[in-house]
Amino acid sequence: MATAMSSNYVTCRRLIRFVRTVKQPTSTRNYSSNVDPSKIRVQNSEVKGFVERCMQSVGAKVSHGTQLAEVLVAADYRGHFSHGLNRLEMYVNDLKSNTTMSDKEPGVICEKAATAHVDGRNLLGPVVGNFAMQLAIQKAKESGVGMVTAKGSNHYGIAGWYSMQASDIGMLGMSFTNTSPLQVPTRGKKPVLGTNPITLAAPGRDGDSFVLDMATSGVAVGKVEICDVQKTKIPLGWGVDSEGKETTDPKDVLNGGALLSLGGLEITSGYKGYGLAMLVEIFCGILAGADYGPNIRYWKDNDRAANLGQCFIAIDPEAFAPGFQDRMQDMMKICRMTEPVDPSKQVLVAGDPERIHMAMCDDTGGIPYHPNLIEIMSKLAKDVSVPPMKTVQ
Repeated sequence: MATAMSSNYVTCRRLIRFVRTVKQPTSTRNYSSNVDPSKIRVQNSEVKGFVERCMQSVGAKVSHGTQLAEVLVAADYRGHFSHGLNRLEMYVNDLKSNTTMSDKEPGVICEKAATAHVDGRNLLGPVVGNFAMQLAIQKAKESGVGMVTAKGSNHYGIAGWYSMQASDIGMLGMSFTNTSPLQVPTRGKKPVLGTNPITLAAPGRDGDSFVLDMATSGVAVGKVEICDVQKTKIPLGWGVDSEGKETTDPKDVLNGGALLSLGGLEITSGYKGYGLAMLVEIFCGILAGADYGPNIRYWKDNDRAANLGQCFIAIDPEAFAPGFQDRMQDMMKICRMTEPVDPSKQVLVAGDPERIHMAMCDDTGGIPYHPNLIEIMSKLAKDVSVPPMKTVQ
């Protein structure tokens, strides 16, 4: 498993090499002119070590803490700060309260040639996710397609971490997870669905890939939290207050409000995001026999197990028409070469913004964090009696 997980770091390095070969607009190539001097930079290895120390201090197995650390570092490195260190305290609290376990390993409940149903045994989400995705990949190697559902899981970090495990070896990867109820259905006032992300990773040529990783709500709740921490407003279309009215105040969303579906209100096609959220719920909570919809605990509560449901799919393109990667590369090239409305903003494909962000982190010495988050992490370090992170001087 460790080899499979570390392969994602190999993928990241390869993607960075790729992005340096793609002609980027001046605004994205000249990182030095875009570096925010207020941000505090921390090297990837230091972030990983800090997460491992924190998790081991509250009883996590070494291997479980490492699996979580790799996912959180990947999230921040790729620019998805809502799912990196911003989430660490939640994992720590779940282990401290024994609502998440670290004394077992996931197990297979039942399986057929191309499918399996996994019991996550209330372990850390990345432990369950890595196990299930690797099982789906193995089945795809044997049968062309592998599909695995898991119950008894927890928050597993960025969904793309799992789909990339498949694309890294030339397969297509998909993953879905349900989450705590944070999203109102179209025309609804109270949240009954989670952010319910969808991811698809598809390999092109020479390390290039398409990596879609998106919430079915307008944004992940972590982005609202970040705006709250940074004391900035949120755009209209992100969320509603406790009365179901659109708001630009992140506190309204976090204190009794909810997220809107992808697309926003009904007039702007929010019902499509609502439908996608239901698609994920069907694959995860309902098909996997996990909790679903409003039956899932609120994500900040740790009075009971989350019992999240997740779904992992791997597809071997060799089982279908030959030449998949060539056609995939051509399609991405077509999109990227489309004439942009603004000449300074090149057309991108899913995965390009992350490649640009990773290259920026490398060129500027580390992952850039808001000072408020560094302060929160320093307090967490003190609370669990571990050394704080060392920042780049």
